[in-house]
Formats: sequence, C-alpha cells, structure tokens
Amino acid sequence: MATAKAHTNIALVKYWGKSDQELILPQTSSLSLTLDEFFTTTKVNFDDQLTSDQVIVDNQQLDEKSARKVVHVLDIVRQLSGRQAFGRVESHNNVPMAAGLASSASAFAALAGAASTAAGLSLSRRDLSRLARRGSGSATRSIYGGLVEWQKGTNDKDSYAIPVMEKVDFPIEMMAVLINTKKKKVSSRSGMQLSVTTSPYYDVWRQVVAADMVAIKKAIDQRDINAIGHIAEENALRMHALTLSADPGYTYFNAETLTIINAVKDLRAGGINCYYTMDAGPNVKIIYDRKDRQAIIGALSKIISCDRLVVSQPGPGIKIWND
Repeated sequence: MATAKAHTNIALVKYWGKSDQELILPQTSSLSLTLDEFFTTTKVNFDDQLTSDQVIVDNQQLDEKSARKVVHVLDIVRQLSGRQAFGRVESHNNVPMAAGLASSASAFAALAGAASTAAGLSLSRRDLSRLARRGSGSATRSIYGGLVEWQKGTNDKDSYAIPVMEKVDFPIEMMAVLINTKKKKVSSRSGMQLSVTTSPYYDVWRQVVAADMVAIKKAIDQRDINAIGHIAEENALRMHALTLSADPGYTYFNAETLTIINAVKDLRAGGINCYYTMDAGPNVKIIYDRKDRQAIIGALSKIISCDRLVVSQPGPGIKIWND
C-alpha cells in the first residue's frame, strides 16, 4: 500500500494534440507552472483478495467505463512489476474535475506514484513522468514542482518532463478565477484531436509552440514575469483559435470568461501588469507579480465574488510514502 500527493500544473506554453493516441505522445513540447493550491492525494493497495480493480474518487466508486484510464495505468504497473493482484485506488481531489483546472494532471501523477510504489517498483522521476503520461499527457509535468518542460520526444522512452526551475526564486503568482467548475461539454481529449485533424491552422500551431518554447525559457532565465505572461497569453489565444477553427468549431469560453479577459486588459491599461491564460474550460488563470496581488483582487472583486479567486504560488513536485 502506498499514497502519493501531486499538484496540478497550468501550461504557459500549451500541449494541444497528440501524435500517438495510445502512448499519449504530444505534437509539440510544452511548459507549465505547478500550483500549490490544487492537488490530488491517491492511495493504492494491491490485494490478492480482490476480484477486480476498484477505483474510488472523492468517495464515489467509478463504474467500469469511468475507471478505464485508471485501470490502464494499473495494468502497465502490473506489467512492469510482475504483480498480478487487482488494486484498490482511493483518490481525493482538491481541485474541480474536468473543468479546465488540470485535475487529470494531478490525478494521474499521484496514481503513477502510488501505484508504482505499492507494486514494489522504485522508479526514477523520469520514469514516473513517463508512466503518468500514459494516463494523461499533462500529468507527465506534475511529477515536478515549479516550472517544468515536457519534451515531446518521438517514442515512449524519450517523451517525459524535465524541471526547468523547481525552486522558483522570483515572485510569479497565478490566480485562478473559478467561473464554472462543472464538467465541460467537450473533453480535452476529443477537443484536441478534432483540432489536430480538422483545423487548417494546425501546422502553424507547431511552429508557434517551437518559437514560444525558446522565448519563454529565455524569459524564465531572466526572471521576466511580464515576458512570461505575454508569451503565455498569446500562446493561449492561439491554442483557442484551434478550437474555433476546427470542423465543427467549438469553444471553451463563455460570457464570463470574456468579462474576466477584458478586466485583465483594463488592469494592464491602468498600469498593473497581469496576463491571462485558459486551458480547456471557461476558467481564467491570471499571471502576475506577487506585489500586484491585492490590486488585482480589488479590481476583480467588483465583478466576481472573492471566494471564486484562488491565489496559487509555485507548487512542489510529487510526494510518495508507504502506508
């Protein structure tokens, strides 16, 4: 039996599209910030008395279809370890699921850590990153804290995350604006594949990401929060252009998303440097210098309640322990 705690990450340079559906290999590299406020804690116990895998998420047992991706990761762990026993998985999320807040990243990173340790494996962080990727692409980055790069690679062995700056030594913060935490109508998996196969701009997206990866790593080296924020904002808009240009077109935005985006632009026009990013969901994340936190909260609290503003610092990497 083992337990792991992993934190969500929000991509500053996005992953949007796979080159291999089975291995979950991405079309491009990506770079993210791990957050301290959102996390998943997962316990795994392999038990010879069990007659099937049991997956319990937030005290609700999942049916066979809903548990399929979890069981897939358990199967890989069984193959690696030589164990045959079924597993009992108990997972608790301190993050809304399927709402564009990276719940799958923390969930599958925690699962990889707990399941591999419970099965007697002692995986390196690189191999944990590879295992987490088999459940959810973004989970590969949640093995590490701080600023993390997922190197796209070309196969199962060389597609994994590496730390860029685990101990972030400059005052970057991210504020999540919780607009709607219900499950989204278009899943990330189906949405991104629709963009890959039907958007006429997808080839250009690969070029955009390649340039953004170079630029954002330079901005991180220089501890330039404004440059990081600008790159992240433009990259997010271009990712969402892929959703609008798919066939059929779709969007994760709603009216409140646009209201918050405009509020961020107004703050910036007024001299407060802050920038927005969005993943596959309506919720907006704001990137800024810690010294400007109160000014941003003050402005946003006029249009959205303060309990829907969650401030996050750069978060830690995965923690695993035996029970």
